[in-house]
Amino acid sequence: MYLSKEKKAEIFKTHGEVETNTGSAEGQVALFTYRIAHLTEHLKKNRKDFSTQLSLQKLVGKRRGILAYLFKKDINRYRAVIKALGLRDIIKPLGSTRDSK
Repeated sequence: MYLSKEKKAEIFKTHGEVETNTGSAEGQVALFTYRIAHLTEHLKKNRKDFSTQLSLQKLVGKRRGILAYLFKKDINRYRAVIKALGLRDIIKPLGSTRDSK
């Protein structure tokens, strides 16, 4: 198994407050990022594994949803998570569309 209990506890300890707080948004985003990296490597070797591809897309959507929640609730926590995990800042603030003048 690629994700052992020890590895999961380490992820939550590093990115959450404590390793038992598995519900923190930071910990969940870190766990999703780890799983996304694993699935991406798998798909590089197995290009036609479409069920894994669908799972990867769903996981990216879940991570994006949690990041959008963090962006809306606490922008400083959002920026800290983005910086710690090395992710791109893709969440746009409300009202920042191309057509608005």
